[in-house]
Amino acid sequence: MTKITAKSAAAATVLLAALALSACGGQSTTANPAGSGDANGGSVTTDGSSTVAPLTEAAADLFREEDPSVNVSVATSGTGGGFKAFCAGETDISNASRPIKDEEAAECDANGVEYTEIIAANDGLSVIINPENDWATELTLDQVRKIWAPESEGTVTSWSDVDASFPDVPLTLFGAGTDSGTFDYFTEEVNGETGAIRTDYSPSEDDNITIQGVAGDQGAVGFLGLSYVEENEGVIAAAAIDGVYPSTKTVQDGTYTPLGRPLFIYVNNASYADKPQVKEFVDFYVEKSADVADLALFVPLTDEQITTAQEELASLG
Repeated sequence: MTKITAKSAAAATVLLAALALSACGGQSTTANPAGSGDANGGSVTTDGSSTVAPLTEAAADLFREEDPSVNVSVATSGTGGGFKAFCAGETDISNASRPIKDEEAAECDANGVEYTEIIAANDGLSVIINPENDWATELTLDQVRKIWAPESEGTVTSWSDVDASFPDVPLTLFGAGTDSGTFDYFTEEVNGETGAIRTDYSPSEDDNITIQGVAGDQGAVGFLGLSYVEENEGVIAAAAIDGVYPSTKTVQDGTYTPLGRPLFIYVNNASYADKPQVKEFVDFYVEKSADVADLALFVPLTDEQITTAQEELASLG
């Protein structure tokens, strides 16, 4: 799936390099490195979801064409880790692949951090398999649940345990770590409870680790965002869920359920009001949401969602 236009090829190169470096533990990339443009442009600090990071990187790359003096840094400590930093007042923007939790909102409130949620794009949380796996290209939600349910640990260890028609190939499991919004969303939608999952899998806040694991093992299965599947065509493959493959169309029209989801940025209200570079970047991010999603290979907002994002932005003004 090719969405990178000639006009944005250079930006795409920077984006893909940043994607390869995304990892947990607060690693960050800087879209506009120090020394490019006027140093008085200031900085914008972001942290959070490794899924949303490429989206914010794309926004920063496009924004650099408008104002190269502003440095936008993107760290990837996971949605939960991002909210910890954000609610401590350490960042201007938190990238989130799920809405903020009540306890996180309470922490922000306790620290006097007021914020605004802005919907940024859509994503299809994908169940991925090795390209050499020709038996599980279509799975039911019940089969996905059987693979990942807590009670399956120690009992569902082979693909033949998932379905008798599948070969007796050992299951190897990779997926998001507990600080990831992807982890929260997947466990809630698949297993019916946030955090409910078998523990004998390899977790990471870095989605590239999941990609490498699944790509290297015919019997492997994992879960991550649709954009990573599109970026790694031929390296990994997405399984259809109940007959529907994740795609721009199926996510936007709601047929890819229950794993289609919105993605968010959370903006520190004080940063937006007091730092011109933050206001400039956030305004650009919302105004150019379709271009940003296109460059980063995410599912664009629907017309209704665009209106919502504009209303959310207006509330900051």
